[in-house]
Amino acid sequence: MKEIKLMIFDCDGVLSDGSIIYDNRRIESKAFSAKDGLGFRLLQTVGIIPAVITGRESQLLAQRCADVGIEHLYQAVANKLTVAEELLKKLGLSWSECAYMGDDWNDMSVIRKAALTAAPADIFPDFAKEIDYICTRPGGKGAVREFIEVVLKKQGLYEDAVKRFLTNLAAR
Repeated sequence: MKEIKLMIFDCDGVLSDGSIIYDNRRIESKAFSAKDGLGFRLLQTVGIIPAVITGRESQLLAQRCADVGIEHLYQAVANKLTVAEELLKKLGLSWSECAYMGDDWNDMSVIRKAALTAAPADIFPDFAKEIDYICTRPGGKGAVREFIEVVLKKQGLYEDAVKRFLTNLAAR
């Protein structure tokens, strides 16, 4: 396996806890983890590209991605594999440089191709059998950050990522 240069994430059940909440006016709300957001910043300090590919469409997700600097957001995607392959081609990367985090069968086509895969702790047992790393945290509650740290540590980049993040923070 080459170094991971791209990490792709699903949204519902990964970046969020999977709840789809509507109020009486059918206005949707989602909760995202601030810890995951900082994880995305750590990735970016060492040049690893985060991306999100999701089957649903949400302005809330678009805002969250903008807030944490995720440039590659693909929503309302019926075929995640096709979009992931197009993104890899656009970035000049191969599957051996890609990690993926999903939480259910609609992620399987990408999971079967990615070099390293993860899922939140609260996935169903049959799906867990297909995954390389099962997080100790559930979706929307720091699972993304956990997987990011696993990848950074595996590649020997974690200490550098934290150092760069703190340097950038002090420079503001």
